Formats: sequence, C-alpha cells, structure tokens
Amino acid sequence: MGIGGIVVILMVCWITGINLLTLLSEGGVELPGTQQETAGGTPANDETTAFVRTVLAETEDTWNAVFKANGADYQEPALVLFLKQVQSACGFASSASGPFYCPQDRKAYLDTISFRQLDQQFDAAGDFAEAYVVAHEVGHHVQNILSVLPRFNGARKRMSEVEANQMSVRVELQADCFAGVRGKPTDQKGLLEGGDLEEALNAARQIGDDTLQKRSQGYVVPESFNHGTSQQRVAWFKRGFDTGDMKGCDAFSGYTEMLSCRS
Repeated sequence: MGIGGIVVILMVCWITGINLLTLLSEGGVELPGTQQETAGGTPANDETTAFVRTVLAETEDTWNAVFKANGADYQEPALVLFLKQVQSACGFASSASGPFYCPQDRKAYLDTISFRQLDQQFDAAGDFAEAYVVAHEVGHHVQNILSVLPRFNGARKRMSEVEANQMSVRVELQADCFAGVRGKPTDQKGLLEGGDLEEALNAARQIGDDTLQKRSQGYVVPESFNHGTSQQRVAWFKRGFDTGDMKGCDAFSGYTEMLSCRS
C-alpha cells in the first residue's frame, strides 16, 4: 500500500493537521543533513547542536525506510536551532514559544534552552526525553508530507474554536505516536539504556495540557486543550514505540463525523 493509501485509511475522507493558533505558543541552527545556519547567535558546533544532529539523522533513517517501504520518497526537513528569537515562514517566535514546526517552510524550530527547561521547569531530564521533543516536531513534518497539516489549515476555517482544539489534540497525539515510531529502531538496535524509554514517557507526561494547566493555574479547562492530556500523550507515544508502525497511529477515529467532507 502506498503512502496515499495510508492517508486514506488514517483520515477516512479528509485529514486533519496542526492548529496554527498554537504555533507561536509552542516554539532554529538549520540542520538539513550536513548544512547548518546560526540563528540569534546560537553556537553552530556546540554539544546541543551535535546531539540534535544525531537525533535528526536517526529520524531520517527511520522515515526514509518507512516511506521507501511504502513506495515513496521521504523529503527530509531542516531543523533550526535558535537563541532568543527567530523568524520563520509562520511568523516571529521568541524563546518563550518553545519548539514548533512550520508547514510553510518545512522546518522544525527548537530554542537551544528548551532542553534545559525540560529538566528545570518540567522535571523531564534525559537524552531520550530531549530526543522525544525533536522526534515529535519531525512527526509534524511527516504529517505535512502526508497532507495532514495543509488540509486542516483549510478545514479549520469552518470549525468552531472547540472543534479546532479537539482536532488539534488529534494531530498532536499522532505526532507523539510518530515520535514513538522513530524510537522503535533505536530499541531494536539495542541502543537504549535502562530508563531511556521512561525518560521519553515522563517528558510526554509532563507536557500534557492538564498537567501544564494544573501547574500554571491550579485547575484545568478541557475545552482549551490542544495537545492532549498527559495520559493521552504517554499512551500514543507508547503505541508508536511498541508497534514501530505508522499505520497504527490513527488518532482520528471517531472524529471524522464531527467535521464532514463538505467543501
């Protein structure tokens, strides 16, 4: 079955994508293969850059193999590391934005202090936790290639804010699942150490909408969730990791009736 067939199975009659309203509320040195570029004064060859380059290469190995197995070519993304601020095709972002993927320029953006924040602010330290963040943004790139993101960007014009949030949750959970798919080959190669998987699961747990809202305001507002609860994010990453199969990442079942294929 080709990639197009997988898309049809996953999305039924249309495919959803990222909520652009959240792009600037999330959060690049550009690392497309061997090229790189410095943004906002970021050191081009520091330890963080080397680590991100390694993780990005691992995602490329995974997704090149997946797409090749389905008769398609994987168009590798660029990953941009930045410090303090950056200008993307999706607009301006500051360090407070956090990691994000921009469908327009097909680049993932990662502030260089994001990993430190994982440890200090979210109690989610560890290399595999950091790799999860990179792999999640690359998961959005995979969705963009599959037309997940552009189709939602058009469909969301017909959605209420609540509907858009609900579908944004679905796309984020699929990106979590894709991040898990990326981790499977690493496990199969025997490269994971004890506790690595738990680091990624803990990272997913710490950045669930409910956990973040409880931490920041003391209560949760489910209607405003746009990334998924801690339990959901852990479950979908684990699903991708356990199966290693992108076809198992259908996070949209039961949601297609809410938004029909009307033009």
